[in-house]
Amino acid sequence: MLYGRETETARVDRLVRTARRGGSASLLLTGEPGSGKSALLDHAATLADDMTVLRATAVPAETGLPYAALHMLLRPLLHRLPELPAPQAAAIATAFGMRDGGEVNRFAIGLATLHLLAAAGADRPVLCLLDDTQWMDEPSSEAVGFAVRRLDADRVAVLMARRASAETTAPGGISVMHVPGLHRAAAERLLDACGVAPGLWPAMIGATGGNPLALRELARTGTAADFTDPGGPALPRRAQDLYAAELAVLDEVSRTVLVVAATQGGGDLDAVLRATERLGSPAAALDAAVAAGLVEVTGGEIRFRHPLLRSTVYQTAPATVRRDAHRALAEAYRAGGDADRAAWHAAASVTGTDDRIADELAHAADRARERGGHSTAVSLYARSAELSTGDAIRAARLIQAAESAGDTGMEAAARDLASRAATLTGDPHAMARIAELRAEAELLSGRPASVPDLLCAAAEAVADTDPGRAVILYTHLLNTAIQWGRPEWCGRARDGLVRFEAVGGHFDRAVAAGRGAVQVLTGDAATGTAAVRGLLEALRPIRSGLVGARHFAAELATLTDDLESAVPVSEALLDECRDGNLLGWLPTLHTTLGWQLTRSGRLREARIVTAEGLRLATDLGQHRPAARLEAVLRLLNAHTGTPDTAPAPDDTPGDAQPWVVAVRGWAAAVTDLAAGRGDEAAGRWDAVMTGPAGHTPVFHGWAPDHVEAATRSGRADTVRETADRFIRWARGTGRPPALALAARCEALLAGDERAEASFQDALRHHETHTREFDQARTRLVYGERLRRDRRRSDARRPLRAALDVFTRLGAAAWARRAGAELRATGESRADTTPAADLRDRLTPQELQVVTLAARGASNRDIGERMYLSPRTVGHHLYKAFPKLGVANRAELAALFPE
Repeated sequence: MLYGRETETARVDRLVRTARRGGSASLLLTGEPGSGKSALLDHAATLADDMTVLRATAVPAETGLPYAALHMLLRPLLHRLPELPAPQAAAIATAFGMRDGGEVNRFAIGLATLHLLAAAGADRPVLCLLDDTQWMDEPSSEAVGFAVRRLDADRVAVLMARRASAETTAPGGISVMHVPGLHRAAAERLLDACGVAPGLWPAMIGATGGNPLALRELARTGTAADFTDPGGPALPRRAQDLYAAELAVLDEVSRTVLVVAATQGGGDLDAVLRATERLGSPAAALDAAVAAGLVEVTGGEIRFRHPLLRSTVYQTAPATVRRDAHRALAEAYRAGGDADRAAWHAAASVTGTDDRIADELAHAADRARERGGHSTAVSLYARSAELSTGDAIRAARLIQAAESAGDTGMEAAARDLASRAATLTGDPHAMARIAELRAEAELLSGRPASVPDLLCAAAEAVADTDPGRAVILYTHLLNTAIQWGRPEWCGRARDGLVRFEAVGGHFDRAVAAGRGAVQVLTGDAATGTAAVRGLLEALRPIRSGLVGARHFAAELATLTDDLESAVPVSEALLDECRDGNLLGWLPTLHTTLGWQLTRSGRLREARIVTAEGLRLATDLGQHRPAARLEAVLRLLNAHTGTPDTAPAPDDTPGDAQPWVVAVRGWAAAVTDLAAGRGDEAAGRWDAVMTGPAGHTPVFHGWAPDHVEAATRSGRADTVRETADRFIRWARGTGRPPALALAARCEALLAGDERAEASFQDALRHHETHTREFDQARTRLVYGERLRRDRRRSDARRPLRAALDVFTRLGAAAWARRAGAELRATGESRADTTPAADLRDRLTPQELQVVTLAARGASNRDIGERMYLSPRTVGHHLYKAFPKLGVANRAELAALFPE
C-alpha cells in the first residue's frame, strides 16, 4: 500500500503509458534510504501486465564487476542475440562471459543494449526497472545511458532508483524526480494502518521526517524512547539500530550465514551456501534468519528485507568475520570458474601483500578493460599494485591504472596514479609512458604549462632505444603547440624532431612534415608546404591502419589549405574507425572532418558531422573534442542563421583551449558581420587576437573576415598586419582558394583605383576551385563595393550570384545580407527573397537519416551507422517526410539526386 504518493505514481503511470502508446521514456527516482523508491518500482511493475518487465537491483559487492547489473537486466532477452548484427552480438556475449574474445568496445555494448531493448519493444512494450543504481557498475551505467539517449519510438520505459546522497551520477538523458518523506496526513494514515496509537503519531513523524521505512520499522519493533528521545540518531542510523537489535537475537552460526549473504550481495543462494559450507556453517543455519523475517529465499535467490538491513549485517560484523566471508566466497567462485568475482573477494580478504591474489586481480582488470570497463579496471589495477611486493610490477600496474583512468576522463586520478608509479621505477620506457600520462592529464585539466617539459623528457628517455616513439612524442608536442597557440613550443618540437631524420619509413616523412608545419606556422609557408604535402601523399593510399599518422597528416594538410586532399582522408578514417569499432577515435575524427567541411563551405555536411560527433563525444565523456565540436557548431549556426542552441561556455577543461576560444570568438563575430555590424565584429576579432588564440591555425580562416569587418567599419589601418600575415601564408601555400581570399583582402584594403583589379584576381582564382561559399562571399563584398561606387547595375550580377549560392548552401545569415544589398541596388523585393531549401527544415539528425535513406540505406543500416534503433530511424523518417513534402523513399531519392 502506497500512502501519499499521488504525484509520484502519476508520473510513473505516464511513463508506462508512454511506452504502451509507442514512445519511449525514462525517469530516475532519488531519495534517502527507506523513502519508498523500491515501492514505486513495484507499483510500476503492477501496471505492466501486458508488457515485458526487465528488472535488476545493483549491489555493493558487484560494483566492481563490469556489466554485472546489465547482465541481470538483459538476461531474459539473451535468446535474441542472433537477431543482432554479428559485432554487437559478439561484444555483448563476450562482456557477459558467454564466450571468449578480444577487446570489447563499450559503445558496441551500448548499441547491443539499445537493439535488444528495441527488438523486444517491437513485440510488446518493455518496462526496465533498475533499483539501487548508486551501486551499479560503471560499464552497465554507461550502456544503459547510451541506450536511453537513443530510445525514441521504441516502446521502452526505463524507471531507475538511487539514493539521493550517492555520488554516482545518473546516466545522461534521464529525468530526475526526488521522492521526499511523507507529508503529515499520509504518514498518519500509514501509522494508523500499522496500529500505532494516535497520540504517538506527532513524535514518530517528527523523529523520522516522514520516512516510510522508518515509520514501519518503529511501528513494528520500536519503543516509545526510540521516537521521543530528541538526541536519538538520525536516519538511516535509527533504522540500522533497530535492525542490529533484531540481529542480536540470532545465534553466531546464523549471523555468520547472514554475513556471507550480505558480503555476496547479489542474492546468489548457491554461492552463499557453498561459501558457508567452507566456513563450517550448515545450510540449515539460514532457517532462523528466514523465520525472523530478515531474509526470504525464493528459488535460487536470497533477499534481505531491505538494503539497509543488508548494510547493517555487513557493517556490524567484526572485521575478521568479514574477511573470512570474502575468503570463502573467493574460494567458492574460484571453484565455480568465476575468476572475476573470485579475484574481487580474494582481494577484500587480505590486509597485507599477496602476489598470487595480486596476479588474479590484475588479470581481472585486464578482462575488465577488454570488455570496456575502464573505470572498473582503475580500481582493480590500483588494488593489484597495493597487493604486489615488487616495485617494478607495482609501477607497471599503477601505469595500467593511470591509462584506464585517462581512458575514462578521470584526469586527476590518472595524474595521481602516474605520479605514484614514478616513485617506484627508473625504467626509461616506463618513465616515458608516465610522462605521457601526466601530460595528457594536464591537458584534460586545462593546465598545459608543464606539458612541453613532460613530453620532451619522455622523448629523451627513449631516444636511443625507441626513436620511433620519440618522434611520436615530439609530434604530440607539436599538435599541442598548434592547438594551444604556443609558437615557442613549436620550436621545441622542431628541435626535437630534427634529430630523427633517418629513423626510416613513414617516421622520416612525419619528421619532415612536423618541421614543415612549424615553418608554415612561423611565416615560411612556401618552404614548409611541400614537406607537409609529402606526408599526406605518402599516406593517402593507405586504407587500413596507421590511424594516428593519417590523422596527423590530414590535420597538417589543413594548415596548408589543402582541404581537397585532407577531406577524403578524414572521411576514409571516419568510416574505417566506425566500421572497425575504434569508437574512441570518432569524436576526434568528427572534429577534424567537421572543421575541414566548415572551412570548405560545405555547411550542411559539416552540420551533420559535427552534431553527430558532439553526441558521441558527450557519450564518451571526451571533454576536449566535445568543446571543439560545440565551437564549430556555433560557427555553423552563425553562417546559417540558426538560433544558437549550444550550451553557454563554462569552465570545463575543454573550454580553456585557445583553439576553442578562437572559434567561439569567430562565431560571435560572424553573427555580427553577417548582420552588417562591422564595428562589433572587428572588436571581437581584436579581442581574440591578443591572446594565444591568435596564434592557432584558426587565424588562417578568420583573417579575411577580420579584414572585411575592419574595412566595413572604417578601420582598415588596424588590420594591415593581419592582412599581410595572411597574404604571406596564402602565397606560400600556392593554393588557389587561399590566393583568392588573399586577393579579396587586397581589394578591400586597396584604394578605388586598385580594388577593381584585385577583385577580378580573386574571382579568377575562385573559378579554379569548388569552394562556392568563399566565392559567394567575395562576390558579396565586390557587389557591395560596386553599389557604394554608384555602379548599381554592375553590382546586381555578383550580388544575385552570391544570393543564389548562399540560399543553396543553407547560409541564411549571408543570404539575408545579400538580399538586403540587392534591394539597395533597386532590385525588386520579390527577386531578393531567398527561396527556402527544404533540407533546412530538418534537424541535423533528421538530415543525416534522410541523406542516408536517399542513398538507398535501410533503416537497419542507418541505425548501425548512427547508433540508433531501426524503429527510431523510421520515426525520424516519419517526421522528415512531411517537412520535405514526400511520401516515400522513392520520392526522397528523386528530391535529392546528389
